[in-house]
This record gives sequence, C-alpha cells and structure tokens, in this order.
Amino acid sequence: MGDNDIIAGLDVGTTKVCAIVAELTDDGVDIIGIGSVPSKGLKKGVVVNIESTVQAIRAAIEQAETMAGVEIGTVYAGIAGSHVRGQNQEGVAAISSREVGQDDVDRVLEQAKAVPLPADRQVIHVLPQEFIVDEQDGIKEPVGMSGVRLEARVHMVTAATPSIQNIIKCAERCGLHVAEVVLQPLASASAVLSEDEKEIGVVLIDIGGGTTDIIVYVDGAVVHTSVIPIGGINFTNDVATGLRTPMAEAERIKIKYGCAATRMVDPDETIEVPSVGGRPPRTLPRHVLCDIIEPRAEEIFAACRHVVAETGFSDMLAAGAVITGGTTLLDGMPELAEQVLDLPVRRGTPIGIGGLIDVVRSPAYSTGVGLVKYGAERLRAAKRPEEEMLEMPVGRGMGSRLGQWFREVF
Repeated sequence: MGDNDIIAGLDVGTTKVCAIVAELTDDGVDIIGIGSVPSKGLKKGVVVNIESTVQAIRAAIEQAETMAGVEIGTVYAGIAGSHVRGQNQEGVAAISSREVGQDDVDRVLEQAKAVPLPADRQVIHVLPQEFIVDEQDGIKEPVGMSGVRLEARVHMVTAATPSIQNIIKCAERCGLHVAEVVLQPLASASAVLSEDEKEIGVVLIDIGGGTTDIIVYVDGAVVHTSVIPIGGINFTNDVATGLRTPMAEAERIKIKYGCAATRMVDPDETIEVPSVGGRPPRTLPRHVLCDIIEPRAEEIFAACRHVVAETGFSDMLAAGAVITGGTTLLDGMPELAEQVLDLPVRRGTPIGIGGLIDVVRSPAYSTGVGLVKYGAERLRAAKRPEEEMLEMPVGRGMGSRLGQWFREVF
C-alpha cells in the first residue's frame, strides 16, 4: 500500500468534524479509518473560532490515523455555508485544429468562468453540463469530435475567499496539506446518488448541523446548488427552549426520542426531561417533543420546495428527492419530506465503497465518504495519462521518431 493510494476526506461541520481515510483499489475505494469529534468552532458552516476548529480537526485526524494505521498528510476538505453561490454560465471558443482536443475543452471552460467577481470571492468548481460542437448539442465528451466552434454550458460555484482560507489555515495548523476545497453537497452527492438518479433528475437535500445544502441534477449534470442557513442545531435549540432543558440534554432527547411526524408517535408514550437549575426532572408525553420538531422540519422542506420551484426544474425530477446528513436520522423525516415536497423521497447513505462499510453506512458520514470518493476520482484522472504513456507502443513514441530519423539520415 503506497502513500499515493491513500486518500483522506475532512468534513469540517458545524456540529462535528469528521475525518475519513480510504485506500484506492482496482474496484474503487476501501474505507480504512474514521475519526469523528464534536465541533464548536463553526457557526452555520463557517469557521468562527480558529483554535477550537484546529483542536477538533487534530483530534479527528488522530482517531482516523490510529484506526487506519497510516499517517495523513493531504486531505480533501469540504466547504459549505450561506456564502456559497451557484450560477449557470456559457463559454465559446474556436476549435484550434478542426478536431476538439483537451486544450480546446480547457479553453472553453476558462472562457465560461471568466465573469467579473468581487475581490472577496473565488471560483471553487466549474461543472460541465453539456458541450455544443457546431450547433450539435447534448455532447458530454467532445474530445475527438470534428468542428470549428465549441460551446460549453457549465454550473459555476463560488465561495467567499476568507471562508476558504480559514478552512485551509485550520488544516495547515494541523500539519495537513489541502489538495482541494470541495463543495459539501457535491461530495455528498457522489457518495449517496446513483448514476441513474442523476440522469433522470434528482434533488439531494443534505441537512447538516448548521446548514441545509441543496444540489439538483438533470441529465447527469449539476444544474443548481444553494444553501439554506437552517440545520440540526436549530432543532436542538427549539427542543431546549420548548422543554426548558439544557442544550446537551436537548440534543440527547432529540436523537433518542425525536420524530418529525407526530402522527407516527404513540399518544400514550412518555419521556423523562431533565430540568435546569437543579429542579427535578419531568415526565412529558413524547408527542410534545415531536410537536416542537415537526414545524422546524416542515420549514426546512418548504424552503427546499421553494428553492427547487424557483430553479424551474421541478418537473424534471423523475427520481424525486434524496435526503441525507445526520439530522435525517430522525424518525419520520422521509415521510414528512415526501408530504411537503410532493416527490418520492428516500434517505441516502453512502454507496459504492468497500472496507469499513458498516461503520460509515449512515447519512451522517455522507459528506466525509463523498470527499474521499471525489479525491479518488481526481487521483485516477491524474494516473490515467501516466498509464497511457507507459502503455504506448514503441512505434508511437520515441521509437517512431528514431525510425523517422534513420530513414532521413540513411
């Protein structure tokens, strides 16, 4: 197992920091280590306390390294937050030699992202939707096609430069190199969505601790990304306020007894709620807790429905919606989402991985696993040209040039 075949994902979230280590295999990726610790240095997906975030990252990395038995030097870090923006762009370029080469594709993508941006923003992704060669549209891989004019339709994602720099700074203070900063819902999508779902149209709703991230796929390409600044921590705050209990107890009660659909709860079931200020605990009907959680969950899904309706792609989501993220582990979330969104809904867990599958088969680890899968794709793409050079027949490389030289000289 070489160091080049080890990939690490770092999901720096509002409520937890998760580090996942994987090994690149012939079949895909095998998860070999995981570390997860509570996070206190972020608010709504954005770093607000460098020191606390550094401590959490260091602890998560150490856990993952110990489990995997390897040292982590490079990570793919996730980013989210209300500062993230997505927009659809177009670019045009002349094809240099009547046949589309990789240079032409790179040039048209550069052209597509050449839009004026404020000084405090930068592009983190340019995601191709389709290419058009001389009026022929719907092309996914244009390299090798004949033509004179190449157009590209892309989805461009930008983020606030200070937020990106703060995540990189925190990682570097832990002795880590950040290979790339990746949009968290894009990572989650690579972990939980199938190619068929992306092709026929799907919306992924990733409900994290501080934010709810939305990404829409149509015809296999990203057509929309956005962030709603509400997440699991809002449920905990509601429970703490509504039941008059400490935050830590509210979190525990939410996870153990919470349900987003009151109709699914037995009206006679009760729960014990600790009080604040040394008062004795109280016994309350469980549906009181669910009456607090359900409106907040409804608010999130109603906001998601509004976002999707505004994109104009509502009628193209044949695969419906997939919900993921730790908050979706609450009972009744898929049922309520189906009711509010008026779409078929399933709860998404990581797929297409090997190794410690049972440990990471939870919506809470979707982003971490997705970052590793994203890194694996990047690694494979980098290895491909090297392998092609090695596999090139002698007659096509140096050998053919030597032969030509001999013929010219002798």
